[in-house]
Amino acid sequence: MFEVTLELKPDTTEMRKVYANTVREKIVDNTPIIALEADLMSSMAMDAVHKDHPQHVINCGIMEANVIGVAAGLSLTGRVPFVHTFTAFASRRCFDQLFMSLDYQKNNVKVIASDAGVSACHNGGTHMSFEDMGIVRGLANSVVLEVTDAVMFRNILLQLMDLKGFYWVRTIRKQATQIYQEGSTFTIGKANLLRDGSDITLIANGIMVAEALKAAEMLEREGVSAAVIDMFTLKPIDKEIIQKYAAKTGKIVTCENHSIHNGLGSAVAEVLVEHYPVPMRRVGVKERYGQVGTQEFLQQEYGLTAEHILEAAKTLL
Repeated sequence: MFEVTLELKPDTTEMRKVYANTVREKIVDNTPIIALEADLMSSMAMDAVHKDHPQHVINCGIMEANVIGVAAGLSLTGRVPFVHTFTAFASRRCFDQLFMSLDYQKNNVKVIASDAGVSACHNGGTHMSFEDMGIVRGLANSVVLEVTDAVMFRNILLQLMDLKGFYWVRTIRKQATQIYQEGSTFTIGKANLLRDGSDITLIANGIMVAEALKAAEMLEREGVSAAVIDMFTLKPIDKEIIQKYAAKTGKIVTCENHSIHNGLGSAVAEVLVEHYPVPMRRVGVKERYGQVGTQEFLQQEYGLTAEHILEAAKTLL
């Protein structure tokens, strides 16, 4: 079981600064990294990195499809391209290029998709993607991740420098809730058990991991033992732990900052129906588009809080 921080509090570093600092570090280390932006450098704290290292950071403009093509070409020269843009544009706007230039060709490109789900906040419905992970997980060779906090993001970024292939990493831009202790390392494709339990299992990713931990505390106060699993790799999903906790607890609730269709809930359901069917509920966005608002308001509006997880758990209990 993973050791987590004792108190849920905001990270000291924003996720975008984790990205910018890690890219800068790898450039200084003379790695072949090259960071591509679609006119969002200030949004991802990359302005200063570009100023200091203009040969390693390229702003390709608001042309996301073209950015993917540029990244594919650079990968063929031996560079390790990291592409950043918002989740909506990293999935919907350039899906054919993800298929043709990256996945089909098996090129070595890492896509960093920020402003995940309701964390897009004031950018509103057009920029608020609830379907992106479902889009990308359908590609045959893709690896799809949603990082949980700054500790995980940095560790995953360092791993991706050495891993070959098409990796798609979903993240928020600002402060996440700190879950993991400094120095933690992570295995892509293996979920993290954060809390053991015997009555029900909560499987979450992204910002919903913190909400699942809060919900587990609420359930404990009512005499219910809830396991909490951070399923930060959506694809390939950790089938072994899903089956193990389906057998152990007999009830599962999935929790995601994404549509309940074709995301974490669907992926877990696919495993259960083929290997160990048990009752489950899916906490996530249900057939809606986004809107402008604070993250706190939007999580309430779209049913993405600990209280909503608690309610779903009680329907199974």
